[in-house]
Amino acid sequence: MKKPIWIAFGYAIAAMACGVFYREFTKFFDFTGTTTLAVSHVHLFMLGAVIFLAVALFNSKLQLDQTKLWKPFLIVYNIGLPFMVVMFLVRGIMQVVGFDGGAMISGIAGASHITLGAGIVLFFIMLLQAVGKKQSHKNQAV
Repeated sequence: MKKPIWIAFGYAIAAMACGVFYREFTKFFDFTGTTTLAVSHVHLFMLGAVIFLAVALFNSKLQLDQTKLWKPFLIVYNIGLPFMVVMFLVRGIMQVVGFDGGAMISGIAGASHITLGAGIVLFFIMLLQAVGKKQSHKNQAV
């Protein structure tokens, strides 16, 4: 039951670290342009910390951690989000130092988005199944 809260906490710490890195790295290089480093901390806060706090709330009411999709969801989502943020960092660092990542970086970033998307789909399927199961138990009790 505490696992989603600890995951949210981990993402919050990572988000703050990314924010500090963005500020200090761009300051060191006197960079004033646009870079994907700016969005890494926001993605970690929203798609990491906030989502997993919501997962904890849903889990407390629907026992999501007792479903078949719980572990696959955790694995896929928690591979997809850090993978995506790492690609933001790679692209952002390249933007700040003046390198062009080209199509290779875009392709890898696309794979990370697909992985995260699969995790989101798993979450919704798991949520719908849990709500349906709870509803059927409620109807049987009447």
